Amino acid sequence: MTGSSIKAEKGNTPLHQLTFKEAIDYSKKEGNKTLFDALISRAESLNPRLNAFLRFNKSDSPPHPSPVTGPLAGVPISIKDNICIRGLETTCASKILAGHVPPYDATVIEKLKTAGATLFSQCNMDEFAFGSSNESSAFGPVKNPWDIERVPGGSSGGSAAAVAADMTYAALGSDTGGSIRQPAAFCGIVGLKPTYGRISRYGLIAFGSSFDQIGPLTKTVEDCAILMNILAGHDSRDSTSAPNPVPDYTKALTQQIKGLKIGLPKEYFVEGMDKEVEKSVRDAAEIFKKLGAEIKPVSLPHTEYSVAVYYIVAVAEASSNLGRFDGVEFGFRVPAKDLKEMYFETRSQGFGAEAKRRILLGTFVLSAGYYEAYYLKGQKVRTLIREDFTQAFKEVDLILSPTAPTPPFKIGEKSSDPLAMYLSDIFTIPVNLAGIPAMSLPCGFTKSGLPIGMQLMAKPFDEETIFRAGHAFEQETGYYKQKPKL
Repeated sequence: MTGSSIKAEKGNTPLHQLTFKEAIDYSKKEGNKTLFDALISRAESLNPRLNAFLRFNKSDSPPHPSPVTGPLAGVPISIKDNICIRGLETTCASKILAGHVPPYDATVIEKLKTAGATLFSQCNMDEFAFGSSNESSAFGPVKNPWDIERVPGGSSGGSAAAVAADMTYAALGSDTGGSIRQPAAFCGIVGLKPTYGRISRYGLIAFGSSFDQIGPLTKTVEDCAILMNILAGHDSRDSTSAPNPVPDYTKALTQQIKGLKIGLPKEYFVEGMDKEVEKSVRDAAEIFKKLGAEIKPVSLPHTEYSVAVYYIVAVAEASSNLGRFDGVEFGFRVPAKDLKEMYFETRSQGFGAEAKRRILLGTFVLSAGYYEAYYLKGQKVRTLIREDFTQAFKEVDLILSPTAPTPPFKIGEKSSDPLAMYLSDIFTIPVNLAGIPAMSLPCGFTKSGLPIGMQLMAKPFDEETIFRAGHAFEQETGYYKQKPKL
């Protein structure tokens, strides 16, 4: 039986094509077994081509043939391979963590289980979330469902590709410099990077501790809001978790945005960016205007320093966080004649090229004689970038920009030029430096049929306004209804 032959009760929609909300409603009536079977069948057919999933979890949360209770009603959901699940191998798509089985659940996993979700699969990713294309995985690259010769974006490329290909109803990713939003844009789906501290990082294997945020990748804005209701909230086990009350995000989906002020930052429409991307985002601004929003120019003057600052501060944190992976306590170890050789060989063979590059860069900027020249100066400029947003949000409610400067590029196109790869995140990195929330959602397609994403940014803890505007745009345009031809 193929996934496409398993039909939903209403209409002729194949079960794997249901939105997360529709799957919840179906499971509450019929149970989740047919949903689970549809996704397994779909994945068995497509995953060998896309390489989005690393592992399937068929035992921890078995499918239920009868109606299922709980807010998520047993609906299958997929998890990026850097979020700890008790009893299941979790590797960050790295050889050095081969065989690593966490003895505990991340807070977001606890919340999903409590809400009744079925943990369906673990998604491929750039090794330790180091990448913008999902080509650095030790398990091979993920392919974009819209064109398998192109990248799905990174580092949450497996999560995004799986959602776009209807191999899962929703997925969790993590975003350190754009790793949810850029793959969402490249794969034509919705991805939210919440405010820093809005979702607990407990159980997320760290890349940059002052940047990382877990967030949802979904087919629609409504699906994203449903998941945020489950995931958001304070966690005493995470010292950076915010105590702010969590609203019901689904109540923000009113489609009413009259009077909303949306800023267009001149620094995000730069020479050299893809013309089709620029046109799609400017057209999106006109659609918001038609829906009653006011479009205003704004300035974020320190944007040009964002990539440089990020690749100083974030790699410094990465170097510190990855120091624990040495072959002693976790995963992979190379037998050797003494401790020094064991460290050297384990790290040389266990880490991939991009991980080594970032560890070395981070160790350099933290070393004696360079700390003040690089790391400390980077932190000061980070403060200026955060202040840019603070000033801009005194004039507008949201800021609209492209998510990425280009459509999805071809596999291998930028892998030999790290700087060109790093510039893929030029529009997403400032959000992480400032700690504010941002969502990517589809805003059009290129002439060749590749998806284009736009980014909506808001002041800290104002995800509700993002949901309100994003949902109104989504319902007006219907881009989310278009599917890759697989």
